[in-house]
Amino acid sequence: MLRVLLGCFALCVICGRSKPTEKKSRVIRPPQHDGDTNYDHEAFLGPDEAKTFEQLAPEESRRRLGIIVDKIDSNRDGFVSEDELKLWIRRSQQRHVDDSVDRQWNDFDLNNDGLISWEEYRNVTYGSFLDDPHADSDYNYTQMMVRDERRFRVADTNEDLMADKREFSAFLHPEHHEYMKYLVVQETMEDIDKNGDGFIDLKEYIGDMYTAEEGKEEPEWVETERQQFSEFRDKNNDGKMDREETLDWILPSDYDHAEAESKHLLHESDVNKDGKLTKKEILDKYEVFVGSQVTDFGEALLRHDEF
Repeated sequence: MLRVLLGCFALCVICGRSKPTEKKSRVIRPPQHDGDTNYDHEAFLGPDEAKTFEQLAPEESRRRLGIIVDKIDSNRDGFVSEDELKLWIRRSQQRHVDDSVDRQWNDFDLNNDGLISWEEYRNVTYGSFLDDPHADSDYNYTQMMVRDERRFRVADTNEDLMADKREFSAFLHPEHHEYMKYLVVQETMEDIDKNGDGFIDLKEYIGDMYTAEEGKEEPEWVETERQQFSEFRDKNNDGKMDREETLDWILPSDYDHAEAESKHLLHESDVNKDGKLTKKEILDKYEVFVGSQVTDFGEALLRHDEF
């Protein structure tokens, strides 16, 4: 099945005078486990660390994973519990968000006053377009700028058009901030609702995930998604999703990403079914946690001090 990540995230890249802006373009539903370990790696390690681990030889992956396991075992009892896994995954999620904000902060805080104004953000991100609005481009920069300003204003809780780090985090990663959730729904519907009627019908729902190719058989997961739409997404059975149904799809209130992932990792690795993991059980299933490459691709990887 096609995997669209909530926790881990498609990036919208916008060209400007400085570095591109790295931010979430849209948030889609929580993923379902279907045997693809990429999601496990990103949830457990965070997206950036997962990429590094997946480029390592198996022996180095196991060595690094062993160091991480010791850190997860916070009470030092020799086991990793579901709660310890859950706490680690939540910290990995937050670290990814914080690193993203820190990585981009200096690109936009041009006057070093500890705030990013809308004018600073707009000038850095859209400077080339503002200088020459009529230049040929594959992007509709006018529409993108309007959408960015709307998101910036929603994230700006004190309405001064100046973002501190919390507000800038809400701008870059709105799915992690409760007060941004209806803006996330609005952006999602704008992207998927192709006929502009204010709803997402079955054709639009499937079309956002899958494009039929002539001569190729439709994957089984597409029919599964049709059933998901009819049985779970379209709650009032009117053939389409409204805003509340879309919210329940992409940001369900009863879904805890860290809890779901910790239960999954425990299920995959707990050989003796005692409800907790030994270091050996985790290392024996290291592919589930970190991934590996059998052959070294020949590049010197950046090593963190902790390793």
